[in-house]
Amino acid sequence: MRVNVLKRKLSLRVKRKKRVRADIFGTAQKPRVSIYKSNRYIYAQAIDDVNGVTLANVDGKKLGFNSSKNSAEAMAKVFADELKGKNLTTVVYDRNGYLYHGVVAAFADGLRSNGIVL
Repeated sequence: MRVNVLKRKLSLRVKRKKRVRADIFGTAQKPRVSIYKSNRYIYAQAIDDVNGVTLANVDGKKLGFNSSKNSAEAMAKVFADELKGKNLTTVVYDRNGYLYHGVVAAFADGLRSNGIVL
């Protein structure tokens, strides 16, 4: 792709990210789950925005999961277990400017199927 097309795609994602984040805020009891996806891996973390700390995280690269829907569901199971270990069952889902389909939707559905309320 041309450089100007890539810059435009990134700027549109940043706009969507800011628009979504205007309504979403995480606390210690109900953290914000932010997902990041690259072309190869998926990353997610539970964030307490009041104190500015990360409560739990999962790294697809370290766990050996790639950026597919099946891997997103498996990674959501690992992340749900980590959240349950810290007594967090209700979270706010931050799609981080990505459209809600594919890997992003599969990760959210995986969290729901493992007992986390979004």
